[in-house]
Amino acid sequence: MPTKASRVRRWLKKGKARVVHNDLGIFQVQLVQETARTNTQPIAIGIDPGKYYTGIGVQSAKFTLWMAHLQLPFKSVKDRMDQRRMMRRGRRGRRINRSIEFSQRAHRQKRFDNRRQSKLPPSIRANRELELRVVSELSTIYPITTIAYEIVKARGDKGFSPVMVGQKWQLKNLETYAEVKQIEGWETANIRQQLNLQKQKHSKGDAIPATHAVDGVALACSTFIRYGVISSQSMGWKGDVDITLAPFTIIRRPPVSRRQLHLMVPVKGGVRRKYGGTVTRHGLRKGDYVEAIQGNKIYFGWVSGDTEKQISVSDASWKRLGQFTAKKVRLVQRSTGLIVLPTRKMSNLTPSRGQV
Repeated sequence: MPTKASRVRRWLKKGKARVVHNDLGIFQVQLVQETARTNTQPIAIGIDPGKYYTGIGVQSAKFTLWMAHLQLPFKSVKDRMDQRRMMRRGRRGRRINRSIEFSQRAHRQKRFDNRRQSKLPPSIRANRELELRVVSELSTIYPITTIAYEIVKARGDKGFSPVMVGQKWQLKNLETYAEVKQIEGWETANIRQQLNLQKQKHSKGDAIPATHAVDGVALACSTFIRYGVISSQSMGWKGDVDITLAPFTIIRRPPVSRRQLHLMVPVKGGVRRKYGGTVTRHGLRKGDYVEAIQGNKIYFGWVSGDTEKQISVSDASWKRLGQFTAKKVRLVQRSTGLIVLPTRKMSNLTPSRGQV
């Protein structure tokens, strides 16, 4: 480390290395024999957490190695928890016979005080666990030495932000992978300005490097540069880091519904059929990456549902591509709990000549 693509091709041709699979779609090889030297360079991960989106950057002193835009499951988890609460209240309401006296109804006393637990809200926990899932995978690919995490502090009229919830819990989890460095938002902005990185502050939902991944790279660069005393009479930036072209990836969770007792609305006859879960009737699981054939066309997507004879296949946005006969659907990769969309072209964070 580092090495060149031409050297890797020679390694693979001569059998000195083998391709290793990972869940993030990063091309990775592993040497099959011990080398004479095992020198590595420090590599940092920068994480810019958010409520709906998180930016991640992987950086060394000389190269930008990887960038990611995480589409967090906050809204879907929140909506499903609301629905679950409503269904539970409905079941309890149907169980109680309101024609008898209150003292004889099927009410029960609380078994414990469930209002004093130090638990994270499920929507916040799902956000942070997706970040941990990516960091865990990156730690098996790169020799990570530092994780730079942006700390949110609400000031002024904004006394609270959902991103602040669970920060200490997340920092404690990240410490199991590498040394954690806490950076505030204004420090991230200063580093971004020093490195001449352009950030898009409108349309933050755009899955491009300039929305959130740029902050992840700036946070990672804080490991190699810092502002401080450079002489007896002046302050300035110390250290050196190079921002280069890097692969950019969009990551989200497959929005598979958890197994429910029944649907909210009963069908004709008052029957409420079961709903949700990952198991299908054809040996595949929801979230599996498959190849489906329909006529002369071949589709690639993720299993999202099934019927008695067909399998539903959806794209990365979970929009259904079609329903295919089970015999014409072939498994390509088992579900990893992630939907990864790597871009084919290398992305650039710094403006080219002539751009402002």
